[in-house]
Amino acid sequence: MENRWPTSFRAVDGSVTTPQGFSAGGLHCGLKPDGRPDLGAILCEVPAAAAAVYTRNAFQAAPIAVTKESLGVDGRLQVVVVNSGNANACTGEEGLADARRMRELAAQAFGVRDHHVAVASTGVIGVRLDMDRVREGIGRLPQATSKNGGDAFCRAIMTTDLVKKEACAAVEIDGRTAYIAGAAKGSGMIHPDMATMLGFLTTDAAIDRSALSRLLAGAVDETFNMITVDGDTSTNDMVTVMASGLAGNRPLDEQHRDWPAFAAAFRYVCEALAKAIARDGEGATKLIEVCVEGAASSRAARVIARTVAGSNLVKSACFGADANWGRIIAAVGRSGQPVRTDAVDVRLGDIPVLVGSRPVAFDEEKAKAYLLGDFVRIVVDLHMGEGRATAWGCDLTYDYVRINAAYRT
Repeated sequence: MENRWPTSFRAVDGSVTTPQGFSAGGLHCGLKPDGRPDLGAILCEVPAAAAAVYTRNAFQAAPIAVTKESLGVDGRLQVVVVNSGNANACTGEEGLADARRMRELAAQAFGVRDHHVAVASTGVIGVRLDMDRVREGIGRLPQATSKNGGDAFCRAIMTTDLVKKEACAAVEIDGRTAYIAGAAKGSGMIHPDMATMLGFLTTDAAIDRSALSRLLAGAVDETFNMITVDGDTSTNDMVTVMASGLAGNRPLDEQHRDWPAFAAAFRYVCEALAKAIARDGEGATKLIEVCVEGAASSRAARVIARTVAGSNLVKSACFGADANWGRIIAAVGRSGQPVRTDAVDVRLGDIPVLVGSRPVAFDEEKAKAYLLGDFVRIVVDLHMGEGRATAWGCDLTYDYVRINAAYRT
C-alpha cells in the first residue's frame, strides 16, 4: 500500500499506555465461559480532557448513557472500564442500573470520582450482566493495571476478533515529543455511522477540550465511519479519547503551529485501527480499499466509496478472486450520487478494467492473481470534480455465515 502520510509524525510500536500518565490491564472475571479475558481498564493518573462519539443506532446500550452522563459533568475522564462477552444492551432500567454500578465500583476501586469513569460493554445483546462477577473482577482490576498492561487490555475487549488492534504515533509539539495511541475491537456488526466496535485513544498532549472533541468527530467520520464488514451497526459502538496533558506542551487548538502535525498523527492512529477492524472482519481473508476520485463533491465520494465497499456482490467477487467489474459499476450506479455514465474509470490495483464507462481488454489471469492477495484496492474515477474519499471493507466468506449462525448458542 502506498504511504499517504506526511513526515510530520512517525508511527511507533506502542499501546494505550505509551503516552505519559496511562496504565491499563485486563483479566478474566467469568463473563466469557472459556476463560478468555473479559474485563479491562485504562487508567490516567490525572483527570484527562476527554471526548467521545457514539453509535447512531436508535437502541443505544446502557454503558453509552452512563458515559454520556460522566462526560456531561466536566468533560474529563480518569478511568475507562470495559467488559466483553455481554453488551448490556436492551436490558431496560435494570441494565442502566448495572452500568451505573460498574461506574461506581470502578471509581471506588481506582480512587477517582464517579463522573471521571466511562463504561463500555460489548457482546451478546439482551442479557443482564452477572454483576457478582463484574463486582469481583473490578475489585481485582487495580492490581492487574500497569504500564505494561496495554496488551492485556486489548485482549480483554475482544469478542469474535482474531487479533488485537492497536496503533501508536509520535509527534513533536513545542519541541517536546507527544504520543497518540489507541486500541480497538471489532469484527462483526461493522458499518459506517459508528461502524460491534469500540475504540479507545490516549494522548499525553495538552489540548483544548473543545478542539479535542472536534478533532475526534472529524477523524472518526473519515476513518471508523468509512469501514464496513457486514452492513450492520451496533447498539454499543463508541470511541473515546483521553488527553493527560503530561507532555508539557502549550495547549493545542486549531491555531497552534503544530496542530496540523498532531491532527495528522491522530488521524493516522484512527485509520490504522479502522483498517485493522476491516481486515479482521468475521471470516475475512482480505482487506478491501475503495478509492473514489473525481466525484462531484467529497460527500458524493464518501457515499460511493462506502456503497462499493459494502456491496455483498463486490465482497463476494473479491473472495472468489473474480474480476467482475460489473458489480463495482452497479454499486456506483445505485449509490444515489451524481455520475456521468459515459466517463467512469475503474481499476483493480493498477489494472484498468473500465475506461470511459467502456470495458477494456485485460489479462484475466493477472487480475485473478492480484485478487488472490490479502489486500485489494479498487479505484473508481468519476471525472466530475475534486471530490475524493476512501472506504475500507473485507471480503464476504463462508466463515462469516458460520460464525454468525451460532454467535449466541
